[in-house]
Amino acid sequence: MQQMIVAQQCCALTSDLYSRSLQPTCKIEYDTSRLLGTVNFFIGCAVWAYKGWVGELYPQGTRTADFLHLYSRRFTTVEGNTTFYAVPNQETVTRWAAETPAGFEFCLKLPRDITHQGLLQPYIPAALKFLEGMRPLGKHLGPIFAQLPPSYAPTLLDDLTNFLESWPLTEAPLALEVRHPDWFREPYASNLTALLERLGVGRVLLDSRPIYTGDDDPQLQSERRKPKLPLQLSLTAPFTLIRFISHPNLSVNQPFMEEWVKQIQQWLQMGVQIYFFVHCPIEARSPSTARHLQQLLEQSGTPVPPLPWNNLEYPPNQLSLW
Repeated sequence: MQQMIVAQQCCALTSDLYSRSLQPTCKIEYDTSRLLGTVNFFIGCAVWAYKGWVGELYPQGTRTADFLHLYSRRFTTVEGNTTFYAVPNQETVTRWAAETPAGFEFCLKLPRDITHQGLLQPYIPAALKFLEGMRPLGKHLGPIFAQLPPSYAPTLLDDLTNFLESWPLTEAPLALEVRHPDWFREPYASNLTALLERLGVGRVLLDSRPIYTGDDDPQLQSERRKPKLPLQLSLTAPFTLIRFISHPNLSVNQPFMEEWVKQIQQWLQMGVQIYFFVHCPIEARSPSTARHLQQLLEQSGTPVPPLPWNNLEYPPNQLSLW
């Protein structure tokens, strides 16, 4: 099975983003048959309930209650940032599953009440309870990810290890995003990579380069600024989550997206399952930027599934790309 290549052997990758080889050495010991299916590329945004998309991504007059139904028929995944702020009840989770088509996946973020309270080990029961509450999603549940705050430093590696070892990977894949700058320096970077590879935990790749390119600051009006951290291209599991923080001006994003097209091609050839999420300080621009990346992938001949949005018989007005 081609997809199992990542889990069974070490492969040297040449990254156009860093012009160096990546040599993942992960030995995945959990069953990846659920995760690695016939579709290996998913694309979407951070949210689905953005009212500013009405009239463009969504038809005029769309009710808030219909946002998820429509979103899931335009994109193939969503980051599900909503669970970071509030845990939905079982009725809501069941409704999410019922409203989305086969093949659509939620990549939900662990609540901040778990990840942003200092040590992680005391919140292992809460994390397992959260996972249990997401079970009604069934096959719609993609990898869950933990985003750690900038205050969570490499000195807490033992705590992180205990937390990650407690996660039932046979039930749901897990990915990790770190934000303390020391995680990106040696020896801490290598220690983290080794831990993630040993456990088969994925790495969340945060690419905020576009919003820190040029003289303008597209985050001036943003309540929450994205961090300026190095982009570490590293595979530690047979899947990866990419969070692309796009600039409102598509021309600024273009060179970075072209780099990502090449990297996505390489990883798909290895059988890596890729979840690509487009963010933007001006959220209205996120769908069009994601659609443009899909266009670049198709033009390059990359074997990605069609974007459902492009297959709509009567699509709403197309978002302006510029």
